[in-house]
Amino acid sequence: MALEDAKHEVDRAITATELKGLAYENAFAGVPSFLRRRYAKDLAGVDLAVTGIPFDQAVTHRPGTRLGPRAIREASLLQPFDPPYGWDGFSPLERFAIADHGDMAFDYAHTADVPARIEAHVAGILGAGAACIALGGDHSITLPILRAQAAKHGPLALIQFDAHTDTWPDDDPARIDHGTFCYTAVKEGLIDVTRSAHVGIRTVVEDNLGIEIIDAQAVGARGTAAVAEALRAKVGDHPVYLSFDIDALDPAHAPGTGTPVWGGLSSREAAAILRGLAGINLVGGDVVEVSPPYDHANITAVAAAHVAMELICLWGWRRA
Repeated sequence: MALEDAKHEVDRAITATELKGLAYENAFAGVPSFLRRRYAKDLAGVDLAVTGIPFDQAVTHRPGTRLGPRAIREASLLQPFDPPYGWDGFSPLERFAIADHGDMAFDYAHTADVPARIEAHVAGILGAGAACIALGGDHSITLPILRAQAAKHGPLALIQFDAHTDTWPDDDPARIDHGTFCYTAVKEGLIDVTRSAHVGIRTVVEDNLGIEIIDAQAVGARGTAAVAEALRAKVGDHPVYLSFDIDALDPAHAPGTGTPVWGGLSSREAAAILRGLAGINLVGGDVVEVSPPYDHANITAVAAAHVAMELICLWGWRRA
């Protein structure tokens, strides 16, 4: 059946009549949407919307993450042929109505307006009754997303995969910085620090504001199953937001990022932890900091596309 479908499917991102189902369009052809989902600005009947936030004007080192959503979409095109591996046959693309909501529009020359636009953009998705997975963009986009998510769900448990905690002090409300989003989120009461954790950290932080750090060395020492179990216990049944900075992975696995740090997680470790989180009450998430100009053979974008699929699986697992 798949081979027969492949003979006829083309530009499914535009032509699909159903929001559910696997896709068999040739991976090397056609209009690339995330996981070959239909592009949809009207979210009526959509369970989950994937949206791109192509903003990278808050980076401290190498730019280029504005190109991340496009690269992640293209890298996702090998995945929609089958249910995702490691999820016991669970097939979120067949079970749920998932749409690609496209990228958020904004004026790059009015940087100061962008956070409010992101918050309104995500609030619009949530207000339409859909969950939201965002493709970044730099990590500054997570703060306004958290504002929108917390407005709906209350203070959130945050699981952040990252090389950096992003809790550097910053009390200037006019600044937009990808290294301070978590500091501001704590100060605004958007996240519950007692239910939150950072995974994969390997940079110095003087004050992590009470958020637990499970650094990359601890992941190796404790093992992925133990780390996933500890994270599940920490968040409990509380609404969870999961933010995955691709630099959580070692540069050998994800070179295409702005602030690479050696000694990071392997793709295998990240996949095992994410799958070990099955059952948490994930309400939203993002994958950020993919910078295609520094990527080799698209391996960073491929990793990010798989992370985004895992987030979809986590969201759908307890709702199936």
